[in-house]
Amino acid sequence: MKALNERIRKIRREAGCSQGDIAGKLGISIPAYSKIETGVTDVNLSRLEQIANVFGISLLQLIDVNSDMEISSDAVKVQLISKRLVARDVEVMELQQKVIQLHEEIRQNSLNESI
Repeated sequence: MKALNERIRKIRREAGCSQGDIAGKLGISIPAYSKIETGVTDVNLSRLEQIANVFGISLLQLIDVNSDMEISSDAVKVQLISKRLVARDVEVMELQQKVIQLHEEIRQNSLNESI
């Protein structure tokens, strides 16, 4: 059972998700989800199916603990790309703010020089 818990954690990390992200999608608390990953809570088949669905993989892929196959489902790829896009959007907004500040400084300096 420990190998399954570790696999769930590995898949979550590969997807770039936090425990809170997955817990929210499952409709459970973060501590409850954490107990799944640490093996404190035994997981029933229904919950395993829910977890597999959240990651966009089959139940078989989830429970195949002997597989070294990297999970590369479209859902995981979309999550990773979405996170990267959000990070880039933040960078662009910060750069836009800097450009506006520099523009204002230049304008202010031009006004001061003309006085």
